[in-house]
Amino acid sequence: MPTKAPTGPLAGIRIVDMTTVLMGPYATQILADYGADVIKVEPPEGDIMRHGGPMRNPRMGPMYMQANRNKRSVVVDIKTAGGRDVLLRLCRDADVFICNVRPASLRRLGLGADDICAANPRIIHVSLIGYGEGGPYAGRPAYDDLIQGLSAIPATFQRVSGGEPRYAPLTMADHIVGLNAVHVVLAALYERDRSGQGQTIELPMFETLAQFVMSDHFGGRAFDPPIGPPGYSRLLARDRRPYRTSDGFICILVYTDKQWESFFRIIGKAEQFHSDARFTTAAARARHFAEAYALVAEILTTRPTAEWLELFQKGDIPAVPMHDLDALIDDPHLAAVGFYQTIDHPTEGRVRLVGIPSRWSRSRLSIRRHPPGLGENTAEVLREAGFKDAAIAKLAADGAIGGVTVPTEEPTRRRAAVRNSRRA
Repeated sequence: MPTKAPTGPLAGIRIVDMTTVLMGPYATQILADYGADVIKVEPPEGDIMRHGGPMRNPRMGPMYMQANRNKRSVVVDIKTAGGRDVLLRLCRDADVFICNVRPASLRRLGLGADDICAANPRIIHVSLIGYGEGGPYAGRPAYDDLIQGLSAIPATFQRVSGGEPRYAPLTMADHIVGLNAVHVVLAALYERDRSGQGQTIELPMFETLAQFVMSDHFGGRAFDPPIGPPGYSRLLARDRRPYRTSDGFICILVYTDKQWESFFRIIGKAEQFHSDARFTTAAARARHFAEAYALVAEILTTRPTAEWLELFQKGDIPAVPMHDLDALIDDPHLAAVGFYQTIDHPTEGRVRLVGIPSRWSRSRLSIRRHPPGLGENTAEVLREAGFKDAAIAKLAADGAIGGVTVPTEEPTRRRAAVRNSRRA
């Protein structure tokens, strides 16, 4: 697809992105959508997510493509002296450096936060790590499943269902931390505009997910001494779930007094709303969420989904059908707002990408760059950083960078032979 000039609110901001998998790439994808020039620095083998999911060509899987559009790919082997110098040179002119490599590993390579900031004192250095450096878990490996487990998400599923503990079937920790990384970067850039100075920031996965979970579920342990167990009873009610109808499932949330009164009227029990003390007020329902949701679950089995949806729409009660993944992709609302975008990729053909959900009155956000092939932009980015073609060729020949075609000696010898024959 033709490259468009960035016009988003972050146009002019350059980000050196040394993150892999999904947490960091999701954050930098959003920043790239906002117009930042994101330089994705990949190891010679590439981001591991290039291999995730069905693909037409190697290293161009769908999960990689969704999280890496609007970026440029540069292959750098930071374990080589030349690769280290390339990374520092890229950071010298950047506004943000963001990585999810363990800090101790980078320090051993001479690429710790102090080294990056020495190359550019105005840079915002963001380290996405598993656990805060001040705690006993510091430096341990961290993956989405592990962080979900430590953050009580599988145990909470088990508490609700009464069955086996389960992870949420999403890379939930990665995406939540990625969203937090976006606002951390934006806040740091705003602060730098006032102070004129860069700074280093660590954003740990565990602490971020703990905040996310406990904002709902601190419960009685929010008080010292505790006045009850942790957990929010509405979210933990066994029958808070998609409800079975006579022909499928429906998602409904009866919440306000007005909605509950309307619900009882629709099911032909208008008087029960006023006579049953468990349901009449919000405070009463908060003590009886289990009974309230069990009532909804029992009633909804009696009619088909379409009939319930029509009744609830007329009664001003929030309700929607339960989508599966195909229905989500084919949703008519998402089609009407142009949420999914189809692009022509130079190697992958026609591909569909998740769009940009926000709409801006002046700034124009767009998918302006296709997800790059491994090292597709190495030479281009290094030239912008001041490297001459001969230096780029030498770095490639030394294995410090990738994605650059290194001329062989054979054509040079042939050209020299031709010149010599002409002279003869």
